[in-house]
Amino acid sequence: MSDLFNNIIKTYLRLRYRRIDRFKSFPILAQLDVLDDILNHCRNTEFGNTWKFDSIRSYNEFKQRMPLFEYNDIAPFVKRMMMGERNVLAPGKIQWFAKSSGTSSDKSKFIPVTKRYLYNGHIKSSWDSATLLYHQDPNLKIFAEKNLIMGGTVQSYDAHPSTMYGDISGIIIHNMPSVGRPFYTPDFETALLANWDEKIDRMVKQASEQDVVMFGGVPTWVIVLFEALLDHTGKSSITDIWPNVNTYVHGGVSMEPYKNQIRRYIPKEDFRLVEAYNASEGYFALQDDSKDEGMLLLLDNSVFYEFIPLEALDDAGQNAVMIDGVEEGKTYALVISNPSGLVRYLIGDTIQFTSLDPFRIKVVGRTQHYINVFGEEVMVTNTDQALAMACHKFGVEVRDYTVAPIFLTAPGKGGHEWAIEFVSPPDDILAFETYLDQSMQEVNSDYEAKRYKGMALDKLKINIVPKDGFNDWLRQKGKIGGQSKIPRLSNKRDFLEQIVSSPKGLRHDG
Repeated sequence: MSDLFNNIIKTYLRLRYRRIDRFKSFPILAQLDVLDDILNHCRNTEFGNTWKFDSIRSYNEFKQRMPLFEYNDIAPFVKRMMMGERNVLAPGKIQWFAKSSGTSSDKSKFIPVTKRYLYNGHIKSSWDSATLLYHQDPNLKIFAEKNLIMGGTVQSYDAHPSTMYGDISGIIIHNMPSVGRPFYTPDFETALLANWDEKIDRMVKQASEQDVVMFGGVPTWVIVLFEALLDHTGKSSITDIWPNVNTYVHGGVSMEPYKNQIRRYIPKEDFRLVEAYNASEGYFALQDDSKDEGMLLLLDNSVFYEFIPLEALDDAGQNAVMIDGVEEGKTYALVISNPSGLVRYLIGDTIQFTSLDPFRIKVVGRTQHYINVFGEEVMVTNTDQALAMACHKFGVEVRDYTVAPIFLTAPGKGGHEWAIEFVSPPDDILAFETYLDQSMQEVNSDYEAKRYKGMALDKLKINIVPKDGFNDWLRQKGKIGGQSKIPRLSNKRDFLEQIVSSPKGLRHDG
């Protein structure tokens, strides 16, 4: 019976692929239709009236009239929407908000997700993902066996209980179409648990007895689950538990530090790693060709894309281009608009095109310094704030600092390594280290989640840089001067390792 249903779904997905072929063949038309739909849908909102959406007739007019927006610009409007106010950024009253990593003024940001956008954006893109996966491998059995997703939680907003917020994965799970529910694991009650200890324990008990063929989730949490599964079953590999598993859909962080580990857990030649670009703001792209590192940009799923050359990011968006103006290999800041009220919204990611026919992209970084190796989305505003809190607590001052990841290596965990040049170091560097780690959890909810009971990230560690250590490095590189700055955050260890190996060296404490 399950194979019969899987064959029915495959037939439906083959028909659905025709729509993907259309936007691949007519990308400009698809995008202009999306922009027109967004402007019409939001024209009678407070935002639409302010910017006169009803009189915008072309993309150039849209670009000239509308500034770029970041989260701090729309945060006051979002708070009003969360309190139940109608017709602010998007039509009607918005029930759902996707909770994402914090900004300089807030621990977390809350992205409005209208019911219309949830189904025409996120869920529609999930169906497109299934379509592309079956197009690559018609022998998949996603709709015959089980698919495991390590989703987040949802909860009521205390100040206005009818408003719900949580990870976008949790919102999608909560609103999953009934046709997909029998093929999903864990059960919905487990999937939406806030207590991760209990969630992992229940997932292990369920998934160890099921034929999981595909899974998704942040690599750090997937590895935690895999270790728990092996401990529970006494098996030596995940393929001993799930013999038919063949696909891991991942996204949000680079897979490079994890590829070898995942393949040690699943030593199958036909096992596939498929990258997705799925954010709180939208499901933007999916890898549709294993021979191309790029992801196919989904052009008719209620997201209008603009691309700003990184060197022109400060021009208020006037140098932005539509899809027809991009160049392969050039770095762009990504700007999106959607019918949930995000218009010309700078999401902070930088991308490059790996192909222009069809349009495929890869995420290459952020518009600011950041670390997102483990899904923690730490920004320089977070580290600045946490370090200031710790310095205030211990009465010390810092000359300079940099932070790099400690890549996860079995059986250990990943973490963050700080190199700090103090004016004078704290008397108890271990106590400072602990307080700084706690402060990081306080200012960044994603870091806090990964640090939960040390399940995915270990406590950060600090290296003390001797006096003038950073300046000596700049001098060696010929970069000394008023405009030369120390990179605060990096997803790689190159800079930190250079500091470690410099003549001044480092002293590691803790």
